[in-house]
Amino acid sequence: MGQNENPKEGRLIALAMAAHPDDIEFMMSGTLLLLKQAGAEIHVCNLANGCYGSQVYDKEETARVRALEAQDAARVAGAIWHPSLFDDVGLFYNADSLAKASAVFRKVCPDILLTLSMYDYMEDHEYASRLAASAAFNRCLPSYVTDPPLPSTNKPVAVYHSLPHSLMDMLCRPVRPEFCIDVGSVMAQRREMLACHTSQREWLDATQGMGSYVESMVDAAREVGRRYGGCEFAEGWRRHNHMGYCAADYAPLETALAPFLKQSNKEMKDGTSDQ
Repeated sequence: MGQNENPKEGRLIALAMAAHPDDIEFMMSGTLLLLKQAGAEIHVCNLANGCYGSQVYDKEETARVRALEAQDAARVAGAIWHPSLFDDVGLFYNADSLAKASAVFRKVCPDILLTLSMYDYMEDHEYASRLAASAAFNRCLPSYVTDPPLPSTNKPVAVYHSLPHSLMDMLCRPVRPEFCIDVGSVMAQRREMLACHTSQREWLDATQGMGSYVESMVDAAREVGRRYGGCEFAEGWRRHNHMGYCAADYAPLETALAPFLKQSNKEMKDGTSDQ
């Protein structure tokens, strides 16, 4: 297998890779929308298909409905949608899963990878984060075979982790961001994207106590802005270690969105997780 030395030169490319349909909308859609406004080509991939996220439909119908909803949300954002690879509760960090996730990464070949926190309230999210980060690392291994096989690339990539959905890890320890992006200007579009996931309205209320899933997203953005961003609405980010991915000073997200960048004020100093 050959190596793709100069893939997709020119335009900035960003890939958001999360666990389930609506995860991107909850925790990283504002940053993705601002990257689109800055001229980036944006891609979205939910590794799991959301097949168990319904109390109304059976497994197959749920997966079909949620794929359509995710495509609708991608259209709102102007993003390129990539099909899911696994069933819910079928995300695992193993060789077969990593080969599939790595193929998506090599196909898109992004400059920026946005993914979930490595510390979150459920394992599907944590496995998705690990798979995404490892898929990015595997991009430059010429002898590593993806599923389906795609050529490797030496193109640098910067990997960023969002905050967890509850802003806490599994042990209820707060996870704080390294920096925030002020997403106030795109909140209406964030609402529109999340509202595309209509099948989740009753499901999230019944299983996770989200009476209004759109307002839950808005409340989370408001809380991140209050705690860490010094603005009304924000999304928090943590930079993955650059080693194996890019140069230490390569910061395409911070550069592209410099007008919206807010350094974390780290309000919560006592009892804050080191995660």
